[in-house]
Amino acid sequence: HVQLVESGGGLMQPGGSLRLSCAASGRTYSKWCMGWFRQVPGKEREGLATIDSRGITAYADSVKGRFTINRDIVESTLYLRMNRLRAEDSAMYYCAAGASCRTMDPRQFDVWGQGTQVTVS
Repeated sequence: HVQLVESGGGLMQPGGSLRLSCAASGRTYSKWCMGWFRQVPGKEREGLATIDSRGITAYADSVKGRFTINRDIVESTLYLRMNRLRAEDSAMYYCAAGASCRTMDPRQFDVWGQGTQVTVS
């Protein structure tokens, strides 16, 4: 069973960069599809990026070219590097684990962290 804890959120100016971390516990971490999502109040949770057990990544159009997902198997940590931040990137950011990276549908992910707030202003 995987447990996830995000960190690294904060207040940034537009155009700045931030790196989010997601520490995972559980011996099967390397086998899971991992993803980053975000949500603003009143809107649905949005899939941003996923990375599978082979390191293959996928990105939503809204962040492609600006955000980078990667995972450290040894440290059991997932990262999201966010560059050229915009005001519309402000949201609560979540990492999640799922059985498959076939989609970024949040409903396909089983384990969630508590979230970390990112504000761009």
